[in-house]
Amino acid sequence: MDAALDDVFSDDITLPATDGYPLAATLFLPRGAKRHAVLISSATAVPRKIYRHFAAYLAHRGCAVLTYDYRGIGGSRQKAVMGYNQPKPLTGFKASMTDWAALDMTAAVGWMRERYRDLPLGYVGHSFGGQALGLLANNADIQSALLIAAQAGYWKLMASPERYRVYALLNGAGLPLTRILGYMPGWAGLGMDLPKGVFEQWTRWVMSPRYLLDDTTLAARENFPKFKGKLRAISVTDDPWATRPAVELLCSAFTSVTPDIVSIRPHDAGVKKIGHLGFFRPEHRDTLWRGAAEWIQATE
Repeated sequence: MDAALDDVFSDDITLPATDGYPLAATLFLPRGAKRHAVLISSATAVPRKIYRHFAAYLAHRGCAVLTYDYRGIGGSRQKAVMGYNQPKPLTGFKASMTDWAALDMTAAVGWMRERYRDLPLGYVGHSFGGQALGLLANNADIQSALLIAAQAGYWKLMASPERYRVYALLNGAGLPLTRILGYMPGWAGLGMDLPKGVFEQWTRWVMSPRYLLDDTTLAARENFPKFKGKLRAISVTDDPWATRPAVELLCSAFTSVTPDIVSIRPHDAGVKKIGHLGFFRPEHRDTLWRGAAEWIQATE
Protein backbone atom coordinates (compact mmCIF):
# COMPACT_ATOMS: atom_id res chain seq x y z
CA MET A 1 0.00 0.00 0.00
CA ASP A 2 1.11 3.56 -0.70
CA ALA A 3 2.87 4.92 2.39
CA ALA A 4 0.67 8.02 2.30
CA LEU A 5 -2.43 5.85 2.59
CA ASP A 6 -1.35 3.49 5.35
CA ASP A 7 -3.37 5.18 8.10
CA VAL A 8 -6.72 4.57 6.38
CA PHE A 9 -8.51 1.59 4.90
CA SER A 10 -8.88 1.53 1.11
CA ASP A 11 -10.70 -1.04 -0.98
CA ASP A 12 -11.05 -1.33 -4.75
CA ILE A 13 -14.66 -2.14 -5.58
CA THR A 14 -17.00 -2.36 -8.56
CA LEU A 15 -19.78 0.22 -8.62
CA PRO A 16 -22.73 -0.50 -10.94
CA ALA A 17 -23.87 2.46 -13.03
CA THR A 18 -27.59 3.05 -13.37
CA ASP A 19 -27.64 0.87 -16.50
CA GLY A 20 -25.58 -1.85 -14.81
CA TYR A 21 -22.27 -0.93 -16.41
CA PRO A 22 -19.43 -1.85 -14.01
CA LEU A 23 -17.37 1.11 -12.85
CA ALA A 24 -14.00 0.78 -11.15
CA ALA A 25 -14.04 2.58 -7.79
CA THR A 26 -12.05 2.88 -4.58
CA LEU A 27 -13.55 3.36 -1.13
CA PHE A 28 -11.43 5.06 1.54
CA LEU A 29 -12.48 4.66 5.16
CA PRO A 30 -11.17 6.11 8.42
CA ARG A 31 -9.95 3.76 11.12
CA GLY A 32 -12.13 5.59 13.60
CA ALA A 33 -15.67 6.93 13.49
CA LYS A 34 -17.16 8.12 10.21
CA ARG A 35 -18.61 11.61 10.45
CA HIS A 36 -19.11 12.54 6.78
CA ALA A 37 -19.42 10.86 3.39
CA VAL A 38 -17.68 12.42 0.37
CA LEU A 39 -17.87 11.57 -3.33
CA ILE A 40 -15.07 12.75 -5.62
CA SER A 41 -15.94 13.12 -9.32
CA SER A 42 -13.07 13.39 -11.78
CA ALA A 43 -12.09 15.80 -14.51
CA THR A 44 -12.24 14.77 -18.17
CA ALA A 45 -9.52 12.26 -19.11
CA VAL A 46 -8.28 12.08 -15.51
CA PRO A 47 -8.23 8.69 -13.73
CA ARG A 48 -9.38 8.33 -10.13
CA LYS A 49 -5.85 7.51 -8.92
CA ILE A 50 -4.99 11.21 -9.21
CA TYR A 51 -7.31 11.87 -6.25
CA ARG A 52 -6.17 9.03 -3.99
CA HIS A 53 -4.01 11.14 -1.66
CA PHE A 54 -6.71 13.77 -1.23
CA ALA A 55 -9.27 11.02 -0.61
CA ALA A 56 -7.03 9.42 1.99
CA TYR A 57 -6.54 12.80 3.66
CA LEU A 58 -10.30 13.23 3.97
CA ALA A 59 -10.65 9.67 5.28
CA HIS A 60 -7.98 10.38 7.88
CA ARG A 61 -10.19 13.25 9.06
CA GLY A 62 -13.22 11.00 9.49
CA CYS A 63 -14.80 10.85 6.03
CA ALA A 64 -15.92 7.82 4.04
CA VAL A 65 -14.70 8.75 0.54
CA LEU A 66 -15.40 7.23 -2.85
CA THR A 67 -13.43 7.82 -6.04
CA TYR A 68 -14.41 6.21 -9.35
CA ASP A 69 -13.67 6.15 -13.07
CA TYR A 70 -16.25 7.02 -15.69
CA ARG A 71 -16.98 4.41 -18.36
CA GLY A 72 -14.15 4.24 -20.89
CA ILE A 73 -11.64 5.84 -18.49
CA GLY A 74 -8.98 4.36 -16.20
CA GLY A 75 -10.00 1.19 -14.41
CA SER A 76 -13.51 1.32 -15.87
CA ARG A 77 -12.01 0.87 -19.33
CA GLN A 78 -10.52 -2.45 -18.27
CA LYS A 79 -13.71 -3.80 -16.73
CA ALA A 80 -14.86 -6.86 -18.67
CA VAL A 81 -17.63 -8.30 -16.54
CA MET A 82 -21.40 -8.51 -16.92
CA GLY A 83 -20.98 -8.80 -20.69
CA TYR A 84 -19.25 -5.45 -21.17
CA ASN A 85 -16.12 -6.31 -23.13
CA GLN A 86 -14.66 -3.01 -24.19
CA PRO A 87 -12.68 -2.90 -27.41
CA LYS A 88 -9.03 -1.91 -27.17
CA PRO A 89 -8.59 0.75 -28.38
CA LEU A 90 -11.92 2.47 -27.75
CA THR A 91 -13.08 2.25 -31.36
CA GLY A 92 -16.83 1.82 -31.40
CA PHE A 93 -17.25 2.27 -27.65
CA LYS A 94 -20.46 4.18 -26.98
CA ALA A 95 -20.34 6.89 -24.31
CA SER A 96 -20.93 10.61 -23.97
CA MET A 97 -20.48 13.20 -21.26
CA THR A 98 -24.24 13.07 -20.81
CA ASP A 99 -23.85 9.34 -20.05
CA TRP A 100 -21.09 10.05 -17.55
CA ALA A 101 -23.44 12.34 -15.65
CA ALA A 102 -26.77 10.50 -16.00
CA LEU A 103 -25.49 6.93 -15.68
CA ASP A 104 -22.18 7.01 -13.81
CA MET A 105 -22.21 10.03 -11.50
CA THR A 106 -25.88 9.66 -10.64
CA ALA A 107 -25.25 6.06 -9.59
CA ALA A 108 -22.24 7.07 -7.49
CA VAL A 109 -24.29 9.70 -5.63
CA GLY A 110 -27.06 7.16 -5.06
CA TRP A 111 -24.62 4.51 -3.85
CA MET A 112 -23.06 6.86 -1.29
CA ARG A 113 -26.43 8.22 -0.15
CA GLU A 114 -27.80 4.71 0.36
CA ARG A 115 -24.69 3.32 2.06
CA TYR A 116 -24.14 6.31 4.37
CA ARG A 117 -27.70 7.54 4.77
CA ASP A 118 -27.08 8.87 8.30
CA LEU A 119 -24.07 11.00 7.32
CA PRO A 120 -23.94 14.38 5.59
CA LEU A 121 -23.00 13.80 1.94
CA GLY A 122 -20.32 16.05 0.48
CA TYR A 123 -19.31 16.26 -3.16
CA VAL A 124 -15.96 17.26 -4.64
CA GLY A 125 -16.13 17.89 -8.37
CA HIS A 126 -12.96 18.57 -10.34
CA SER A 127 -13.45 20.36 -13.67
CA PHE A 128 -16.09 18.26 -15.50
CA GLY A 129 -16.92 16.57 -12.20
CA GLY A 130 -18.02 19.98 -10.95
CA GLN A 131 -19.77 21.00 -14.16
CA ALA A 132 -21.88 17.85 -14.09
CA LEU A 133 -23.18 18.42 -10.55
CA GLY A 134 -25.93 20.54 -12.06
CA LEU A 135 -26.93 17.78 -14.46
CA LEU A 136 -27.59 15.14 -11.80
CA ALA A 137 -31.23 14.30 -11.17
CA ASN A 138 -30.36 13.42 -7.55
CA ASN A 139 -28.10 16.38 -6.75
CA ALA A 140 -30.55 17.44 -4.03
CA ASP A 141 -29.23 14.49 -2.00
CA ILE A 142 -25.90 16.34 -1.62
CA GLN A 143 -25.53 18.65 1.38
CA SER A 144 -22.34 20.43 0.30
CA ALA A 145 -20.45 20.66 -2.97
CA LEU A 146 -16.89 21.86 -3.42
CA LEU A 147 -16.06 22.59 -7.05
CA ILE A 148 -12.36 22.63 -7.93
CA ALA A 149 -11.39 24.30 -11.22
CA ALA A 150 -14.92 23.70 -12.52
CA GLN A 151 -16.06 26.09 -15.21
CA ALA A 152 -18.19 26.80 -18.22
CA GLY A 153 -15.37 25.75 -20.53
CA TYR A 154 -15.93 28.04 -23.52
CA TRP A 155 -12.61 28.36 -25.31
CA LYS A 156 -12.68 32.17 -25.42
CA LEU A 157 -12.98 32.30 -21.62
CA MET A 158 -9.67 30.43 -21.31
CA ALA A 159 -6.48 32.40 -20.81
CA SER A 160 -4.36 33.29 -23.82
CA PRO A 161 -2.40 31.62 -25.44
CA GLU A 162 -3.94 28.40 -24.03
CA ARG A 163 -7.28 29.18 -25.65
CA TYR A 164 -5.70 29.00 -29.12
CA ARG A 165 -3.89 25.76 -28.33
CA VAL A 166 -7.16 24.21 -27.16
CA TYR A 167 -9.04 25.44 -30.23
CA ALA A 168 -6.39 23.95 -32.52
CA LEU A 169 -6.19 20.71 -30.52
CA LEU A 170 -9.93 20.10 -30.60
CA ASN A 171 -10.71 21.23 -34.12
CA GLY A 172 -7.46 20.90 -36.04
CA ALA A 173 -6.28 17.57 -34.63
CA GLY A 174 -8.91 16.08 -32.35
CA LEU A 175 -12.01 15.94 -34.53
CA PRO A 176 -10.22 14.58 -37.64
CA LEU A 177 -8.36 11.96 -35.59
CA THR A 178 -11.52 10.95 -33.76
CA ARG A 179 -13.42 10.47 -36.99
CA ILE A 180 -10.62 8.41 -38.50
CA LEU A 181 -9.81 6.25 -35.46
CA GLY A 182 -13.23 6.07 -33.84
CA TYR A 183 -11.93 7.55 -30.57
CA MET A 184 -9.73 10.43 -29.39
CA PRO A 185 -6.21 9.12 -28.70
CA GLY A 186 -4.57 10.45 -25.56
CA TRP A 187 -1.23 10.91 -27.32
CA ALA A 188 -2.79 13.74 -29.35
CA GLY A 189 -2.62 16.00 -26.31
CA LEU A 190 -5.16 15.04 -23.62
CA GLY A 191 -3.17 12.33 -21.84
CA MET A 192 -5.84 9.59 -21.93
CA ASP A 193 -7.95 8.12 -24.71
CA LEU A 194 -11.54 9.38 -24.84
CA PRO A 195 -14.58 7.69 -26.36
CA LYS A 196 -15.67 9.32 -29.62
CA GLY A 197 -19.01 10.47 -28.25
CA VAL A 198 -17.39 12.06 -25.20
CA PHE A 199 -14.86 13.99 -27.26
CA GLU A 200 -17.34 15.19 -29.86
CA GLN A 201 -19.85 16.39 -27.27
CA TRP A 202 -17.13 18.10 -25.26
CA THR A 203 -15.83 19.87 -28.37
CA ARG A 204 -19.32 21.18 -29.20
CA TRP A 205 -19.62 22.57 -25.69
CA VAL A 206 -16.17 24.17 -25.74
CA MET A 207 -17.10 25.98 -28.95
CA SER A 208 -20.35 27.37 -27.43
CA PRO A 209 -20.27 30.70 -25.54
CA ARG A 210 -22.14 29.28 -22.53
CA TYR A 211 -20.64 25.80 -22.84
CA LEU A 212 -23.10 23.02 -21.87
CA LEU A 213 -25.60 25.67 -20.76
CA ASP A 214 -26.15 26.41 -24.48
CA ASP A 215 -26.96 22.80 -25.38
CA THR A 216 -30.70 22.79 -26.10
CA THR A 217 -30.64 18.99 -26.54
CA LEU A 218 -29.40 18.57 -22.95
CA ALA A 219 -32.60 18.06 -20.96
CA ALA A 220 -30.57 17.52 -17.78
CA ARG A 221 -29.85 21.27 -17.61
CA GLU A 222 -33.15 21.52 -15.75
CA ASN A 223 -31.47 19.83 -12.78
CA PHE A 224 -29.22 22.80 -11.92
CA PRO A 225 -31.90 24.53 -9.78
CA LYS A 226 -32.54 21.27 -7.89
CA PHE A 227 -29.26 21.64 -6.02
CA LYS A 228 -29.95 23.53 -2.80
CA GLY A 229 -26.96 22.61 -0.68
CA LYS A 230 -23.91 24.59 0.32
CA LEU A 231 -21.76 25.43 -2.73
CA ARG A 232 -18.19 26.68 -2.95
CA ALA A 233 -16.25 27.03 -6.20
CA ILE A 234 -12.48 27.41 -6.15
CA SER A 235 -10.85 29.36 -8.96
CA VAL A 236 -7.07 29.09 -9.17
CA THR A 237 -5.53 32.24 -10.59
CA ASP A 238 -2.89 30.48 -12.72
CA ASP A 239 -5.36 27.96 -14.17
CA PRO A 240 -5.69 28.84 -17.88
CA TRP A 241 -8.80 26.67 -18.32
CA ALA A 242 -11.01 27.56 -15.35
CA THR A 243 -10.57 31.32 -15.27
CA ARG A 244 -12.64 33.37 -12.84
CA PRO A 245 -15.18 34.46 -15.53
CA ALA A 246 -15.62 30.83 -16.62
CA VAL A 247 -16.16 29.70 -13.02
CA GLU A 248 -18.67 32.49 -12.45
CA LEU A 249 -20.59 31.55 -15.59
CA LEU A 250 -20.97 27.94 -14.45
CA CYS A 251 -22.00 29.01 -10.95
CA SER A 252 -24.68 31.32 -12.37
CA ALA A 253 -26.65 28.23 -13.42
CA PHE A 254 -27.14 27.14 -9.79
CA THR A 255 -30.08 29.49 -9.38
CA SER A 256 -31.39 28.09 -6.07
CA VAL A 257 -28.24 28.91 -4.10
CA THR A 258 -25.66 31.65 -3.75
CA PRO A 259 -22.30 30.09 -4.62
CA ASP A 260 -19.22 31.13 -2.67
CA ILE A 261 -16.53 31.69 -5.30
CA VAL A 262 -13.01 31.75 -3.91
CA SER A 263 -9.92 32.75 -5.88
CA ILE A 264 -6.69 31.10 -4.79
CA ARG A 265 -3.23 32.31 -5.82
CA PRO A 266 -0.29 29.91 -5.84
CA HIS A 267 1.39 32.30 -3.40
CA ASP A 268 -1.44 31.66 -0.92
CA ALA A 269 -0.37 28.01 -0.79
CA GLY A 270 3.35 28.80 -0.69
CA VAL A 271 4.01 27.44 -4.19
CA LYS A 272 4.90 28.88 -7.59
CA LYS A 273 2.14 27.18 -9.57
CA ILE A 274 -1.04 25.17 -9.13
CA GLY A 275 -2.80 25.22 -12.50
CA HIS A 276 -5.77 23.09 -13.51
CA LEU A 277 -4.67 19.83 -11.89
CA GLY A 278 -2.32 20.88 -9.11
CA PHE A 279 -4.83 21.27 -6.26
CA PHE A 280 -4.69 17.52 -5.68
CA ARG A 281 -0.92 17.27 -5.22
CA PRO A 282 0.06 16.07 -1.70
CA GLU A 283 2.20 19.15 -1.12
CA HIS A 284 -1.05 21.03 -0.38
CA ARG A 285 -1.99 18.76 2.51
CA ASP A 286 -1.47 21.42 5.20
CA THR A 287 -2.74 24.36 3.15
CA LEU A 288 -5.39 23.93 0.45
CA TRP A 289 -6.54 20.50 1.60
CA ARG A 290 -7.01 21.56 5.21
CA GLY A 291 -9.20 24.47 4.21
CA ALA A 292 -11.22 22.29 1.85
CA ALA A 293 -11.75 19.60 4.47
CA GLU A 294 -12.78 22.11 7.13
CA TRP A 295 -15.33 23.61 4.77
CA ILE A 296 -16.79 20.21 3.83
CA GLN A 297 -16.91 19.06 7.43
CA ALA A 298 -18.64 22.22 8.62
CA THR A 299 -21.86 20.67 7.25
CA GLU A 300 -23.71 18.60 9.83
